[in-house]
Amino acid sequence: MTLLQQHAEAARTPSGPAVRISSVTKRFGAGPLVLDDVSLDVAPGEFVCLLGASGCGKSTLLNLVADLDQPTSGTVEVPGGRPALMFQEPALFPWLTAAQNVELALRLKGVAKKERRERAGQLLELVRLKDAGGKRVHELSGGMRQRVAMARALAQDSHVLLMDEPFAALDAITRDVLHEELVRIRESQSLTVLFVTHNVREAVRLGERVVLLSSRPGRVAKEYAVDIEQPRRIESPDVARLSVEITEDLRNEIRRHGGQS
Repeated sequence: MTLLQQHAEAARTPSGPAVRISSVTKRFGAGPLVLDDVSLDVAPGEFVCLLGASGCGKSTLLNLVADLDQPTSGTVEVPGGRPALMFQEPALFPWLTAAQNVELALRLKGVAKKERRERAGQLLELVRLKDAGGKRVHELSGGMRQRVAMARALAQDSHVLLMDEPFAALDAITRDVLHEELVRIRESQSLTVLFVTHNVREAVRLGERVVLLSSRPGRVAKEYAVDIEQPRRIESPDVARLSVEITEDLRNEIRRHGGQS
């Protein structure tokens, strides 16, 4: 059994929620509330998309789950340990190769050199970059850079992956390909994914559940179960139908709070 298979096997033993957000509020200094009384459980292996207008607190909530910030009140629990985090920008070190960028995450965990190389190779193969390990960042396309960033996140051996609009800067075709890759990787590794987006179709294309946040402050306005079998296509009629419903609810939230998308 490979190291990746061992990781996936361990993730199949759930014990309560993988993420529990309980009555969380967040205020920065003396400013207005950014998040207000947000409660959300994410089950082990579940793919949940956080959706809302710009400024509704999606990324703030993700940062709280990542333990990059603390709530003003309420609690955030990730029982399996600190989650891995992917941002919109891949944030790779340009002087390192793709493999070395992945190995760095393993080195910080204290993994021995030989095992680092083996694991980095496995992770790059998992994201379909088996032959790109020796390439530097400037030699990689935008989609390839995000694949490396995903491999680096997976190197942290967390069962929970947090993703903050990781495909927003990519062209439509590359984004669609990476949607397919993310679904495949998430299923093969039994990952729990909490994914932030402002793109309604992306949320329905990927998620098993879509959570709509209201605007200013962010509250859980509505949740949608996505009962559409994978693999899904972003242009499929079922995805389009649910997207229309969610888009109308999102517009109503924006109008109600006087915000702008």
